[in-house]
Amino acid sequence: MKKVLKIYTKTGDDGTTGLQGNLRLAKSHPRIIAYGTIDEANASLGIVLANKLDLDITQILTNIQNELFLVGADLSNPNLSQSENRITLSMITRLEKAIDNFENELSPLTNFILPSGDIAASQVHFTRTIVRRAETCLVFLKEQEKINENCIKYLNRLSDLMFVLGRVINKRKGKNETIWKAQKDKL
Repeated sequence: MKKVLKIYTKTGDDGTTGLQGNLRLAKSHPRIIAYGTIDEANASLGIVLANKLDLDITQILTNIQNELFLVGADLSNPNLSQSENRITLSMITRLEKAIDNFENELSPLTNFILPSGDIAASQVHFTRTIVRRAETCLVFLKEQEKINENCIKYLNRLSDLMFVLGRVINKRKGKNETIWKAQKDKL
Protein backbone atom coordinates (compact mmCIF):
# COMPACT_ATOMS: atom_id res chain seq x y z
CA MET A 1 0.00 0.00 0.00
CA LYS A 2 1.29 3.44 -0.96
CA LYS A 3 2.10 5.88 1.80
CA VAL A 4 -0.19 8.88 1.56
CA LEU A 5 1.52 12.25 1.97
CA LYS A 6 -0.43 14.48 4.29
CA ILE A 7 -0.75 18.08 3.09
CA TYR A 8 -0.55 19.62 6.53
CA THR A 9 1.50 18.32 9.44
CA LYS A 10 1.37 21.31 11.83
CA THR A 11 5.09 20.77 12.55
CA GLY A 12 5.93 24.05 10.84
CA ASP A 13 3.56 26.11 12.92
CA ASP A 14 6.51 27.20 15.07
CA GLY A 15 8.28 28.79 12.06
CA THR A 16 10.60 25.87 11.39
CA THR A 17 10.74 23.26 8.67
CA GLY A 18 12.26 19.81 8.47
CA LEU A 19 15.28 18.71 6.52
CA GLN A 20 16.47 15.22 5.77
CA GLY A 21 17.99 13.59 8.84
CA ASN A 22 15.31 14.98 11.18
CA LEU A 23 17.00 18.39 11.30
CA ARG A 24 14.85 21.49 11.71
CA LEU A 25 15.67 25.00 10.58
CA ALA A 26 13.92 28.34 10.77
CA LYS A 27 11.92 29.03 7.62
CA SER A 28 13.99 32.22 7.30
CA HIS A 29 17.27 30.25 7.08
CA PRO A 30 19.21 30.84 3.83
CA ARG A 31 18.97 27.11 2.99
CA ILE A 32 15.18 27.24 3.15
CA ILE A 33 15.03 30.49 1.18
CA ALA A 34 17.29 28.91 -1.46
CA TYR A 35 15.20 25.85 -2.04
CA GLY A 36 12.00 27.88 -1.83
CA THR A 37 13.33 29.96 -4.71
CA ILE A 38 14.10 26.74 -6.60
CA ASP A 39 10.47 25.75 -6.05
CA GLU A 40 9.37 29.14 -7.41
CA ALA A 41 11.46 28.59 -10.56
CA ASN A 42 9.90 25.16 -10.96
CA ALA A 43 6.38 26.58 -10.64
CA SER A 44 7.28 29.25 -13.19
CA LEU A 45 8.31 26.50 -15.62
CA GLY A 46 4.90 24.95 -15.06
CA ILE A 47 3.37 28.18 -16.39
CA VAL A 48 5.69 28.05 -19.41
CA LEU A 49 4.66 24.45 -20.05
CA ALA A 50 0.98 25.46 -20.10
CA ASN A 51 1.72 27.05 -23.49
CA LYS A 52 1.77 25.23 -26.81
CA LEU A 53 5.47 24.50 -27.30
CA ASP A 54 7.47 22.37 -29.68
CA LEU A 55 8.07 18.84 -28.42
CA ASP A 56 11.83 19.26 -27.96
CA ILE A 57 11.28 22.31 -25.74
CA THR A 58 8.49 20.63 -23.78
CA GLN A 59 10.69 17.59 -23.16
CA ILE A 60 13.70 19.54 -21.95
CA LEU A 61 11.59 21.80 -19.70
CA THR A 62 9.85 18.80 -18.18
CA ASN A 63 13.23 17.19 -17.52
CA ILE A 64 14.45 20.43 -15.95
CA GLN A 65 11.40 20.50 -13.67
CA ASN A 66 12.40 17.07 -12.39
CA GLU A 67 16.00 18.18 -11.94
CA LEU A 68 14.93 21.34 -10.09
CA PHE A 69 13.05 19.08 -7.70
CA LEU A 70 16.36 17.25 -7.28
CA VAL A 71 18.16 20.56 -6.57
CA GLY A 72 15.64 21.12 -3.77
CA ALA A 73 16.20 17.61 -2.45
CA ASP A 74 19.95 18.15 -2.62
CA LEU A 75 19.63 21.34 -0.58
CA SER A 76 17.30 19.72 1.93
CA ASN A 77 20.04 17.22 2.77
CA PRO A 78 23.00 19.04 4.35
CA ASN A 79 24.83 15.70 4.85
CA LEU A 80 27.15 15.89 1.85
CA SER A 81 28.59 12.43 2.55
CA GLN A 82 25.30 10.95 1.28
CA SER A 83 25.50 10.77 -2.51
CA GLU A 84 21.83 10.07 -3.21
CA ASN A 85 19.71 12.78 -4.81
CA ARG A 86 22.57 15.07 -5.75
CA ILE A 87 23.07 17.30 -8.77
CA THR A 88 25.92 15.86 -10.85
CA LEU A 89 28.34 17.17 -13.43
CA SER A 90 26.59 15.06 -16.09
CA MET A 91 23.40 17.09 -15.51
CA ILE A 92 25.37 20.29 -16.07
CA THR A 93 26.91 18.83 -19.23
CA ARG A 94 23.43 17.99 -20.55
CA LEU A 95 22.40 21.62 -20.09
CA GLU A 96 25.53 22.77 -21.95
CA LYS A 97 24.78 20.42 -24.84
CA ALA A 98 21.20 21.69 -24.98
CA ILE A 99 22.45 25.30 -25.05
CA ASP A 100 24.82 24.45 -27.91
CA ASN A 101 22.10 22.63 -29.87
CA PHE A 102 19.52 25.40 -29.50
CA GLU A 103 22.08 28.12 -30.23
CA ASN A 104 22.70 26.50 -33.62
CA GLU A 105 19.23 27.76 -34.62
CA LEU A 106 20.02 31.35 -33.72
CA SER A 107 21.99 34.16 -35.26
CA PRO A 108 24.75 35.49 -33.00
CA LEU A 109 23.80 38.33 -30.70
CA THR A 110 25.20 41.73 -31.64
CA ASN A 111 23.04 43.74 -29.22
CA PHE A 112 21.43 43.35 -25.84
CA ILE A 113 17.82 42.24 -26.16
CA LEU A 114 14.81 42.88 -23.96
CA PRO A 115 12.66 40.04 -22.65
CA SER A 116 9.67 40.24 -24.98
CA GLY A 117 7.93 38.63 -27.93
CA ASP A 118 5.76 35.56 -27.62
CA ILE A 119 4.14 35.02 -24.21
CA ALA A 120 5.98 31.71 -23.74
CA ALA A 121 9.32 33.37 -24.56
CA SER A 122 8.59 36.14 -22.07
CA GLN A 123 7.65 33.56 -19.43
CA VAL A 124 10.91 31.69 -20.06
CA HIS A 125 12.80 34.95 -19.55
CA PHE A 126 10.87 35.48 -16.31
CA THR A 127 11.86 31.97 -15.20
CA ARG A 128 15.48 32.89 -16.05
CA THR A 129 15.33 35.77 -13.56
CA ILE A 130 14.01 33.48 -10.83
CA VAL A 131 16.78 30.97 -11.55
CA ARG A 132 19.37 33.75 -11.30
CA ARG A 133 17.93 34.78 -7.93
CA ALA A 134 18.03 31.15 -6.80
CA GLU A 135 21.69 31.00 -7.82
CA THR A 136 22.37 34.12 -5.75
CA CYS A 137 20.63 32.47 -2.78
CA LEU A 138 22.85 29.41 -3.15
CA VAL A 139 26.01 31.52 -3.34
CA PHE A 140 24.93 33.26 -0.14
CA LEU A 141 24.28 29.89 1.51
CA LYS A 142 27.67 28.59 0.34
CA GLU A 143 29.34 31.52 2.11
CA GLN A 144 27.89 30.20 5.38
CA GLU A 145 28.02 26.42 5.06
CA LYS A 146 29.01 23.63 2.71
CA ILE A 147 26.69 22.71 -0.12
CA ASN A 148 26.96 20.67 -3.28
CA GLU A 149 28.58 23.30 -5.50
CA ASN A 150 27.22 21.52 -8.58
CA CYS A 151 23.88 23.09 -7.66
CA ILE A 152 25.32 26.57 -8.28
CA LYS A 153 26.87 25.47 -11.59
CA TYR A 154 23.59 23.84 -12.61
CA LEU A 155 21.62 27.02 -11.96
CA ASN A 156 24.20 29.13 -13.77
CA ARG A 157 23.86 26.97 -16.91
CA LEU A 158 20.09 26.81 -16.49
CA SER A 159 19.76 30.59 -16.60
CA ASP A 160 21.84 30.57 -19.80
CA LEU A 161 19.59 27.90 -21.28
CA MET A 162 16.47 29.89 -20.37
CA PHE A 163 17.89 32.90 -22.21
CA VAL A 164 18.59 30.81 -25.30
CA LEU A 165 15.17 29.12 -25.15
CA GLY A 166 13.46 32.50 -24.99
CA ARG A 167 15.23 33.44 -28.20
CA VAL A 168 14.46 30.09 -29.83
CA ILE A 169 10.76 30.28 -28.98
CA ASN A 170 10.55 33.77 -30.45
CA LYS A 171 12.35 32.67 -33.61
CA ARG A 172 10.18 29.59 -34.09
CA LYS A 173 7.01 31.64 -33.54
CA GLY A 174 8.14 34.36 -35.94
CA LYS A 175 8.55 37.06 -33.28
CA ASN A 176 11.27 39.67 -33.61
CA GLU A 177 13.66 40.28 -30.76
CA THR A 178 13.40 43.69 -29.15
CA ILE A 179 16.79 45.36 -29.22
CA TRP A 180 17.74 47.34 -26.13
CA LYS A 181 18.36 50.99 -26.94
CA ALA A 182 19.97 53.26 -24.40
CA GLN A 183 17.65 56.17 -23.73
CA LYS A 184 18.63 59.08 -21.61
CA ASP A 185 16.07 61.23 -19.90
CA LYS A 186 13.21 60.21 -22.21
CA LEU A 187 10.56 59.84 -19.49
